[in-house]
Amino acid sequence: MTPTTSARPPGRPRAGVDAVVFAATLSTVREIGYARATVERIAAAAGIAKTTIYRRWPSKGALIVDCLLDAFGPVPLEGASRAELMSSAIRWIAAKIGEPGVGDAFAGVFSDAVSDPVLREVLSTRLQDPYRLALQDALGEPENRVLFYIDVVVGTLLHRMGMTGEPMVDADVAALVEMVLPYFADHAGPARR
Repeated sequence: MTPTTSARPPGRPRAGVDAVVFAATLSTVREIGYARATVERIAAAAGIAKTTIYRRWPSKGALIVDCLLDAFGPVPLEGASRAELMSSAIRWIAAKIGEPGVGDAFAGVFSDAVSDPVLREVLSTRLQDPYRLALQDALGEPENRVLFYIDVVVGTLLHRMGMTGEPMVDADVAALVEMVLPYFADHAGPARR
């Protein structure tokens, strides 16, 4: 009788490891904060070796960016009008930032990127660009206006998280929508730069 062998290499499948690491990352960030959530602590929470993480992600920042991409998923561009589409995007990102660990991770990696040009490039190209491009396509707006829209919305939401430790409440998200829409909702708004 010949022994049977599996075509799959030993260990967990990559997708399974990613899911476990992402869950452990958000849990660790939520429990002890972004700064104290080291790769070693995330690996321990995931029940894997830190070398397993470093084989996939060269740094904590790169891990956090991929974790956020997984948590956010694609932006739901819903609505029959520009105002509805923009409103749904604002409410979506506010809800995502309010999920346990997500806002903390986002604010932490954003803060680290201020003084780390490599991380800033990863954050810009891997996290911001896909959403910017989707919004540019949906809104028919140039890059500079969509970047300003992202800056205003995400910056406001992260500022609230940083100042209070809490996500923005629904009433304040609604007020943010009301403040932002007049500027961005129609093509006849302020002159494009």
